[in-house]
Amino acid sequence: MKQYKFKFNLHKRYFDIGYSITNYLKYFILLFGAVSFQKNISLNLTIYIAFAYIIFCYIFGWAWVKFGWYEAEIEVGNHFNIFVNEVRKKLLMKKRAKAR
Repeated sequence: MKQYKFKFNLHKRYFDIGYSITNYLKYFILLFGAVSFQKNISLNLTIYIAFAYIIFCYIFGWAWVKFGWYEAEIEVGNHFNIFVNEVRKKLLMKKRAKAR
């Protein structure tokens, strides 16, 4: 795999994680933009807020991965995944058989 492809997708993943966790904030930005449009207020503030939100999504996603919250999120999902539970039981049975 090319290094630039990996880096691009890593940074995209940071943004995607931050965006998916803070997804509901976009509706407040949309509402603020609609109100400012209706009241003939400059839309520049809405654009600045949206741009800050994009940057915040990236930083939040990076921190989510960096401090281990992403792994914890995956592990919680694995507790409810039937396939993962079956594999873990099978591996545990093999480990116990080798210990005998």
